[in-house]
Amino acid sequence: MSFGFIHPSLLLILGAFLVPFIRGPLRQPYLFFIPLLTLVTVVFNSSLTGNFGVVSFLEWQLVFGRIDRLTTVFALIMALMAVLGTLYGLHVDRAAEHIAAWLYAAGSLGVIYSGDYLSLFVFWEMMAFSSVFLIWFRRGPQSIQVGYRYLLIHTIGGIMLLGGIVLHYNSVGNLVFTHLDVTAPDLSTWLILIGFGLNAAIVPLHSWLPEAYSEASFNGAVFLCAFTTKTAVYALARGFAGMDILIVLGVIMALYGVIYAVMENDIRKLLAWSIVSQVGYMVAGIGIGTELAINGAVAHAVIHILYKSLLFMGTGAVLYMTGKTKFTELGGLHAKMPVTFFFTLVGCLSISGAPFFAAYASKSMIITAGFEHHLNWAPWLLMFGATGTFLYNGLKLPYFLFFGRNNCTGSTWERAADPSWNMLVAMTLGATLCILVGTGPGFLYALLPYASAYTPHTLYHFVETLQLLGFATLAFVLLKRYLEPVDRLLVDLDWLYRHVGCAFLWLVRHPLQWLDTAWGEAYRTVGIYCLMVVSRFWSWFDWHAIDGVVDGLARSVKGTGNRLRILQSGQIQLTLYAVFTLAAILLVTFIFYQLL
Repeated sequence: MSFGFIHPSLLLILGAFLVPFIRGPLRQPYLFFIPLLTLVTVVFNSSLTGNFGVVSFLEWQLVFGRIDRLTTVFALIMALMAVLGTLYGLHVDRAAEHIAAWLYAAGSLGVIYSGDYLSLFVFWEMMAFSSVFLIWFRRGPQSIQVGYRYLLIHTIGGIMLLGGIVLHYNSVGNLVFTHLDVTAPDLSTWLILIGFGLNAAIVPLHSWLPEAYSEASFNGAVFLCAFTTKTAVYALARGFAGMDILIVLGVIMALYGVIYAVMENDIRKLLAWSIVSQVGYMVAGIGIGTELAINGAVAHAVIHILYKSLLFMGTGAVLYMTGKTKFTELGGLHAKMPVTFFFTLVGCLSISGAPFFAAYASKSMIITAGFEHHLNWAPWLLMFGATGTFLYNGLKLPYFLFFGRNNCTGSTWERAADPSWNMLVAMTLGATLCILVGTGPGFLYALLPYASAYTPHTLYHFVETLQLLGFATLAFVLLKRYLEPVDRLLVDLDWLYRHVGCAFLWLVRHPLQWLDTAWGEAYRTVGIYCLMVVSRFWSWFDWHAIDGVVDGLARSVKGTGNRLRILQSGQIQLTLYAVFTLAAILLVTFIFYQLL
């Protein structure tokens, strides 16, 4: 490994395995120190450029430390998120949960620093197998089943990715992870895209996300909302920039997530649907592929991690304090959780792109890039989606959760209160960053992959944003009674997957099982019978024909031997007498034959 480069994943992995041995009053300082040291390491690495940590393995060269501007900006936000997420769950005593969270973050950083497909795949799978524990640790009635489905789906995605990597290696002869040929994609390119797209929750590969994130533990969801989808966004930006189909898929995601978020009754599932929608903006930006669009996608990924983690912290605090996550079981909590309400509101305004809040500095970059690329339909639909985002996230979430009708039971209302100090500190830091990046995005723009002169603080953008937010507010006021949360089951594309799975199970249990049973019976009654008849014939033939000939010959040899044995009395005189007698008979016979 080259001098000067320290892999941040290594610190998190080693630190994770030491967590069980750090007990008592040292546990919390240690939990905060390791992610902070990781962040410092990433900051130090950001001064480097090139390939580091190059290791020869068999016939390949593995690159564990490729560093450029795209790597640096994603690594910085992931390391920062490891600090905020750990701080938020600092009071959690379960060491295994911290281990899973750190291994998950280490996997994400490993993918971001990987310069080859093999090391990328290893860290990719590390993310999948460690993050599932953040769901199982919720220990809710559905957590185990949801965790297994999450693991199964990501395993399938990993197999697709591995298949694409193998085909790609056979095609080009190396494992270097770089931009793929998106103008003439072959099978390997599509398989790799499916593998990345599943983690990015691209519709229709998204169904794992809403149920998994809503079933995770209160602090596990804070990690989940940051790493999986945004690491996939990084991989798409690295390998698939400019692929046209991503524009279509991104716009579909942006609108699809809005529709389900508007109808959702669970506050954390609403945020999960919101991730599908917001990642759609990033995917569309990557599909547009211009420098401004890539900058917008990367900036929105960074900002999305900030405000989405803040929102999951706010709703996680509600879950942690009340044990409830449904609008129909909550309401009016501003009186009991005023600080949590304030930070959640900052997150709501940030995701809505309200002026001087986080997304105001990023979402418009993607939309502007679409107009500059003369793709008018796409940015118009994305603007429509942004209006919907303010409707469900800027208005519905804070109104029905902290105001509106109080649906709390007596025990829920009694338990409701602002959470512990570490959770509030984490939310304070998240909210501060959301406001800072919204008011002064220059420090973020300086980190983006391409030099940018874009500024969001123009009068046109300000007025345009106010118009969109005003339209959404008017729609909310007029349609509020139709937006009242209802406890119901929302049918998504997973309905199709489940029914296809049930149909396959029915096919296996009934027609295929019947066919297998019928074939077994036919084989038993017909095949076995015929086989036995043939076997008996050959047995008879073997016994009476083969064995008869062999045994008969043997018996003939034996009889002749017995007769000859009589002549062998053991006395030399008798033997000589018999020999000479026989010779004399033969001689006399010969003489008579000559005379005649």
